[in-house]
Amino acid sequence: MLSRVAAWCFRHRWRVLSLWIVALVAVIALSRILGGTYATDFSLPGTESQQAFDLLQQRFPTQSGGTADIVFKADQGVSSPAVKARMQHLFDQVASLPGVVEVTSPYAAGTRAISPNGKIAFAQVQFAAQPQDVPKSVVDRLLALGADAQESGLEIEFGGQVIDQSEFKPPGGAETVGILAALVILLFTFGSLVAAGLPILTALFGVGTGTSLLLLAANFIKVADVSTEIAAMIGIGVGIDYALFILTRYRSTLQEGLEPLEATETALATSGRAVVLAGTIVVISMLGILLMGFTFVQGIAVGGAAAVFATMLAAITLLPAMLGFVGLKIDRLRVPGWGRSKATRDRGFWYRWSRLIQRRPWPALVVSLGLLLLLAWPFLSIRLGAADDGNNPTSLTTRRAYDLVAEGFGPGFNGPLILAAELSGRSEAATLNPLVEALKTTPGVAAVSPPVVSPKGDAAVITVYPTTAPQDAATTDLVHSLRDHVIPSTMSGTGVHVLVGGNTAAILDFSQKIAARLPVLIAVVVGLSFLLLMAVFRSILVPVKAAIMNLLSIGAAYGVMVAVFQWGWAGQAIGVDKAGPIEAWVPMMMFTILFGLSMDYEIFLLSRIREEYIVSGDNAEAVANGVALTGRVITAAAAIMIAVFFSFVVGFDMRQIKEIGFGLAVAVLVDATIVRMVLVPATMELLGNANWWFPEWLSRRVPRIGVEPQLAPGTIAERVVADR
Repeated sequence: MLSRVAAWCFRHRWRVLSLWIVALVAVIALSRILGGTYATDFSLPGTESQQAFDLLQQRFPTQSGGTADIVFKADQGVSSPAVKARMQHLFDQVASLPGVVEVTSPYAAGTRAISPNGKIAFAQVQFAAQPQDVPKSVVDRLLALGADAQESGLEIEFGGQVIDQSEFKPPGGAETVGILAALVILLFTFGSLVAAGLPILTALFGVGTGTSLLLLAANFIKVADVSTEIAAMIGIGVGIDYALFILTRYRSTLQEGLEPLEATETALATSGRAVVLAGTIVVISMLGILLMGFTFVQGIAVGGAAAVFATMLAAITLLPAMLGFVGLKIDRLRVPGWGRSKATRDRGFWYRWSRLIQRRPWPALVVSLGLLLLLAWPFLSIRLGAADDGNNPTSLTTRRAYDLVAEGFGPGFNGPLILAAELSGRSEAATLNPLVEALKTTPGVAAVSPPVVSPKGDAAVITVYPTTAPQDAATTDLVHSLRDHVIPSTMSGTGVHVLVGGNTAAILDFSQKIAARLPVLIAVVVGLSFLLLMAVFRSILVPVKAAIMNLLSIGAAYGVMVAVFQWGWAGQAIGVDKAGPIEAWVPMMMFTILFGLSMDYEIFLLSRIREEYIVSGDNAEAVANGVALTGRVITAAAAIMIAVFFSFVVGFDMRQIKEIGFGLAVAVLVDATIVRMVLVPATMELLGNANWWFPEWLSRRVPRIGVEPQLAPGTIAERVVADR
């Protein structure tokens, strides 16, 4: 099938190229005209924090929009007449901005918004619109007013959801750095500018199409503002790799004497089949995240799957067409001294390395497993949470505002808990007074606001300020204590139901829902991948081994990520100024991405070993030849992925992007070294021919999806391969 596709695309190269150009331009144009918008109003149905949010949104309509905080510090004291007059003038100016409902001044009675030492205070700006809907022009004007009011001895900073939204500006250039790094690696691998340029060209077409489709999908699903960056990061990495594997097979087949058309057919019928299989597993893994039921990650899952599918499609259609243009000129524009060596069956580093491991399989197995378990060990202490403004770089006003609030009032004021109570009337508000008194004496509570009753008297809200920061484990313990003990014991018999909400409570609820659903996701993704690999390799042990190794490499990536981001080991080297919990959704998302990507190299290596085994019937020789024939190209592919992923780590300030990029880079590094270089040859040597054991009764029931050469009957390439 793929050989026929390759031949058609090769012969009709102008038509294929034109179709891809038209498709890319059309999708980009449609995404700009009809594309949806990024969403940040994600919900957690069925959770207590979501119920609290919904209640407050219904009963306090004027306070359901986004907020911004004006935090200021005055050396002479915020209550000095000059500072007070200057700040009050600023508040009046802010109150007149479009969309601002009110500004709560710290000088108003009962606000408790002036620090005990009298030098720091904050005012809250209430907007009518949700944070993502506040126009950027309004936020810019707000920041400009603050800058104008600032003077020597008076520092003014801004925090809150509205400012957070405006500060997220993806810095262009991360993708460019990754692509340039990939180009250097490809030049080193191939030694030719023409050969190095084709994988990048193919990947760019695929990624451009996939990410544009994501913006169109934003009309129907909720797409987070990080979705496009994550989709581009994954798409560029796998897109270059897929084209690299096909192109490498094409060049090696040319060196064996085939003509360009024959070489293209052979490359697609062998490496192309492995690309389709690997891409399918990545897409399945990415879409598996939809099983979790979280709207927050819908866009990331769909965007990543779309980017991978588009790059896979480009690799098996656009690349053969480009090979039709290039033909025998694939090695034109050479870089002197680069890319001269080629993989062989009987010599070279990779063949000798495989034989070394095969001579001592047990020590290699024990050492590699021990190293993987050591890397995964920090994962046992993982703590899920969410980055807040305290994790932002100090160059951002939100981080400086966060630090000022923590300095003046304590770290807990940056993440208050919101207690929402549904009332049958204003008279019932008095039942909340004992709760307020109990909260004041609860360990871990720094301050409690009096109950604020809704305009209709049908709800009330109490703000609780913890003594610890939002990311601290003690704050999570406080939420549990309020929900499980303080509120039930105090409100028992009153008939008033009090809900604990706020960002900290929402993150806790989110983490608990993930823990409950993650086993289902793992079972589905691993199960489907196992069945697919079993059908491909006609083996029981090969897919079992692949699944176990992938889980080990994922565990190692999690462990290193915990050590860097949660423990703070060498975090500053990649721009992580402050240690904190791992983003609650990142491990879930990383599992789906990593399980698919980790399977890529396993498939490319095993498919070549399978080819060799079918020809020779000798498992040991097949493993050595498979490692030798794929060693150089898999190393180059891994280096490209690591370079692309790491460019996003250093190119973005967002902690979430850094965590995912870093985790992916570590996983690929582990996969391409410990797993592929040591664990795979060691285990396959120990298992011997049992690697390919497949019961006859199962063989009759499982459809055959081979990755070995299956060229279309009658093609020249089929006759050439048959003669080998």
